[in-house]
Amino acid sequence: MSSHPDEPLTQNGVQPDPNPIHEPEPQSEPTPDPQPEPEGPEPVTEPEPVTASDPNSVDGPKEASIQSNDDAHAHAHAHPQSSPSATQEVAYPELRKDQGNRTFTMRELLNGLKTDQGNDAAYDTSSPYSQETPHQENTDQNNAAMDLINSVTGADEEGRSRQRVLTFAAKRYASAIERNPEDYDALYNWALVLQESADNVSPESTSPSKDALLEEACRKYDEATRLCPTLHDAFYNWAIAISDRAKMRGRTKEAEELWKQATKNYEKAVQLNWNSPQALNNWGLALQELSAIVPAREKQTIVRTAISKFRAAIQLQFDFHRAIYNLGTVLYGLAEDTLRTGGSGNPKDVSPNELYSQSAIYIAAAHALKPNYSVYSSALRLVRSMLPLPYLKVGYLTAPPAGKPVAPHNEWKHSQFVLNHEGLQQISRGDQVSPPGLSGRSGDAAKMDKRAIKVDVPDIVSVSACADLTLPPGAGLCIDTVHGTIFLVADSWESLDGWLDAIRLVYTIYARNKSDVLAGIIA
Repeated sequence: MSSHPDEPLTQNGVQPDPNPIHEPEPQSEPTPDPQPEPEGPEPVTEPEPVTASDPNSVDGPKEASIQSNDDAHAHAHAHPQSSPSATQEVAYPELRKDQGNRTFTMRELLNGLKTDQGNDAAYDTSSPYSQETPHQENTDQNNAAMDLINSVTGADEEGRSRQRVLTFAAKRYASAIERNPEDYDALYNWALVLQESADNVSPESTSPSKDALLEEACRKYDEATRLCPTLHDAFYNWAIAISDRAKMRGRTKEAEELWKQATKNYEKAVQLNWNSPQALNNWGLALQELSAIVPAREKQTIVRTAISKFRAAIQLQFDFHRAIYNLGTVLYGLAEDTLRTGGSGNPKDVSPNELYSQSAIYIAAAHALKPNYSVYSSALRLVRSMLPLPYLKVGYLTAPPAGKPVAPHNEWKHSQFVLNHEGLQQISRGDQVSPPGLSGRSGDAAKMDKRAIKVDVPDIVSVSACADLTLPPGAGLCIDTVHGTIFLVADSWESLDGWLDAIRLVYTIYARNKSDVLAGIIA
């Protein structure tokens, strides 16, 4: 029997580690006073390019009740490091800037240029930009951009120092472009400088305006990608800049058009660099924002597309907790919408209760991976009762008879399975678990039949979808273990996605030595 397994779960950096290295927490910012009765998880809404100083920070909308760790799309530029609030913390999504073909990285820009200030002549003689063909039009554009950057002043000494470095860098890139207007590396780096500079400007400032700096950055990205259509990191950061401009405009028609532009640029970035979970995550965030503005008839299609982007990001990086959490928030929002509208009436549609339960799985998994993130903890308190406690997931799969992994189709039975921090277990027909209500708990733990299928988490090698004619009709699920391969069949491909994600997440949590946290959640 053939299968097409995904990469083993021991890849993607999720090998069990007895001494795990804890990632630095994303920068924190003060949050508004908590709402007395949160209503739902807050979607992530601000993608942010990563620079040398802060690859992880991202601000998010404050409308939903469950805040996302990737709170909102990150700002279109990297934020300077700041001290967390002593009393309130908000974790933000990691929105990394893909590294492309540019000559200088922002790390080189912010660290190396400090030693080069006052040495412009040396740069001129060694610069790779050798064509000295200045054009009046380019000069005028450069002057306008430099006027914007020169008018930026930091709010404190750190900001002013940073801005001096950025201004010096902008002069270098302007000089390079005057010598060679087709130097897309210089255009790209100048766009990054403009985004960095925009971060030193408050949204209320009118001279210069944050929007004007971002708009100029977008022009530079546009020029760079026209000259080099394969510059995926430029498309990525361009999308972030557009997203920041959209956020300034609220839920207006102009914002809708900007969000659409951002999603197109994220799509282009992913087409050019498919192995970028951060770009997929940000794409999902932009779609979430867009879904809140478009007419109701378009909303569900956009939301489901956002779900697919978050899921794709997780499949590339199983422990990408920000995308995991974001998927939980978008499923929660879909459950709310379905409950409010009554759904489409199609019996194949997933019920609101099931959507709430799915949402809780992802939020619980994100919390298990990052238990110190206050955003995840708050969200978990809201959705924990929606889990089929004392399990993480309960559902149905078609399974072969005990001891006969390869059997005629008529011998396969539709059986209930439960998943917790220890593994996947088939439940005998007489001991089935009842699903939880919106505020209840599932039935008592079922008795396990020793002849039933049981997969212990440490034994898992890989989990994947499989298409095999020897399997009964449905969506095939292949679990490779150290003891052999187990084949099961889900009722639908959508159901299969849920099982694949849940099993992979449980394994990833185990590999990160966080199974005890998950056990505490579902106890």
